[in-house]
Amino acid sequence: MPEPASGSRPTLEAVAARAGVSRATVSRVVNGGAGVRRPLADKVRRAVEELGYIPNQAARTLVTRRTGAVAVIIAEPEFRVFSDPFFEKQVRGISRELTAHDAQLVLLWVEGPGDHERIGRYLGGGHVDGALAFSVHNDDALPSVIRRAHVPTVFGGRPGWPGAGAPGAPAVPYVDADNRGGARAAVRHLLSLGRERVAHIAGPPDQTSAMDRLDGYRDVLLDADPGLIAQGDFTERSGARAMAELLERRPGLDAVFTANDLMASGALRVLRERGLRVPEDVALVGFDDMTSIAEATDPPLTTVRQDIEGMGRLMVRLLMRVLGGQEAEPGAGGAPGSVITPTELVRRASA
Repeated sequence: MPEPASGSRPTLEAVAARAGVSRATVSRVVNGGAGVRRPLADKVRRAVEELGYIPNQAARTLVTRRTGAVAVIIAEPEFRVFSDPFFEKQVRGISRELTAHDAQLVLLWVEGPGDHERIGRYLGGGHVDGALAFSVHNDDALPSVIRRAHVPTVFGGRPGWPGAGAPGAPAVPYVDADNRGGARAAVRHLLSLGRERVAHIAGPPDQTSAMDRLDGYRDVLLDADPGLIAQGDFTERSGARAMAELLERRPGLDAVFTANDLMASGALRVLRERGLRVPEDVALVGFDDMTSIAEATDPPLTTVRQDIEGMGRLMVRLLMRVLGGQEAEPGAGGAPGSVITPTELVRRASA
């Protein structure tokens, strides 16, 4: 039986000859087509393995109309992507799930508005089967760019851009955590410790996760003093700046709930610089349970855990359902395919 020449790439014809079947039969098997009896399909798979045959992706795309690739779009500049461990964990979950589905990850991020045209051209060029997008800001043009490219997409985070969720608007599949419920649990925990002046360092107001956490804080503290709320942007530096502002405005505060762990680490640094003990003088709670941060702070950080890797995996599974032609199951709020994952308060030494 003929073998491929040394150093040459095995062909469909070589696989067909090894298996004793037609070239068309081999093509149907390697491209996932139906209509091939199991004994023949098994012979083809053995021949593929023996010869080390690798399908030609360009030819395969013509047959299946699928590229086997998924775009992962992070709507943040590069420095944020590589400085915030949140993104690492979510991409890890996405990557592992895509690998399980034999799909490739194409990573894109948005440095500024000028990148939208580039991303739109790429998505519309047929290079990927679908997209996963997260950290989208409410005023971001990215959702419109994706919609014009007609690429099936699942979003990480509850949509908050104009028109999302409006009557008659297309349903947007998404995966998010119970941000509001997690925030309520954090504030109730601080109150249970006897704290009376609970401050909040909020995340960026153009992201729904931050606003949901702020709403959760206000759910518990219905008459919250506006002077106890300071604005951050999910970075460590902004947490430090906001903590300094709060201490200037309300020096008698005795607890702080921050909208993520990075800002909590910045707040903790400022509290220590001012000679305030945590938790004796000021109790501190974060959000995310980013263990690389929460377990490394002194004292270790009490925080709200969300399953970031698991959310990435869920995004991939939802997208695969769409690409497989399956109907999305109704989720939170009746939005097809939307999933809200639970959160959990993790108690450590800071509160």
